[in-house]
Amino acid sequence: MSIITGLHHVTINAGDPQENVDFYVGVLGMRLVKKTVNQDAPDTYHLFYADGAGTPGTELTFFPWRGMGAGRPGTGSISEVALAVSSASLDFWEARLASHGVVTERTQRFGEPVLTFDDPHGVALALSGTDDPRDFTPWADSAVAPAFQVRGLHAVRLTESSLEPTETFLERGLAFGLVGEEDGWRRYAVAGGGSGRLVEVRVVPNGSRAISGTGSVHHVAFRVADDAAEQRAREEVTAAGGHATPVIDRYWFKSVYFREPGGALFEIATDGPGFTIDEDAATLGEQLILPPFLEAHRAEIERMLQPVTAPRAVVT
Repeated sequence: MSIITGLHHVTINAGDPQENVDFYVGVLGMRLVKKTVNQDAPDTYHLFYADGAGTPGTELTFFPWRGMGAGRPGTGSISEVALAVSSASLDFWEARLASHGVVTERTQRFGEPVLTFDDPHGVALALSGTDDPRDFTPWADSAVAPAFQVRGLHAVRLTESSLEPTETFLERGLAFGLVGEEDGWRRYAVAGGGSGRLVEVRVVPNGSRAISGTGSVHHVAFRVADDAAEQRAREEVTAAGGHATPVIDRYWFKSVYFREPGGALFEIATDGPGFTIDEDAATLGEQLILPPFLEAHRAEIERMLQPVTAPRAVVT
């Protein structure tokens, strides 16, 4: 049994924070469960979107950097994030996204219906129709009815210049196994596969290296149950050749960071303590929450941040 239980969250570089909130809450219907700051650059927001309860494995998070140039797709990067929706909801999503001016493309991947599109800042996203069981709590105040809501992370796609180093690391360091190959993509899964436990890799031997910027993925985090599991996972990453940081307390979870051989930034994150450690479950994301070591600087931080408000939800 793998120590890693699946995807925990994906963190992305964004543009204007209000545009980010308007799209992920107002269009995709996800819940803003934590409005905080980048702990390493507190003049920048760190916005967390998830299901109604902020369940690990349902989280997309964003750093809205002011003045950052556009990223460039390429090798050594996470090139797309796939979100899980019910397999019967693709018609709904195609119509909803079109009504908001979002251009989509419908396709099939590994037997699943998929809708691909970019968010307003160029992030490559996919909605993957899957009915695999997973932890998910609907959000009652979403702009999207519960049957159609985004159910969390499904897969991340990596573009690499060569296969063997990344594949070996996925298998030995994170206990992923190859479960399929299609159209140049190799699909790897942890603990037998299923929604929220997939990494897909494509090789572009002569491709240009990715450049980080607005619209590019900053890192992907993998789930572990608790502190003890994180320590064991860190040991396995190190044994596989990874150079992992010490454990860093992020207050809502604990984290270890390292790069896979191709260059993409990975993280291992614990499931707890969770977002309700410092907010009531009913009012998650409504106030700016700072980690304790930054609380003394609240007034200065608030002056640096652009105010953002959540769009009013209209169920469709």
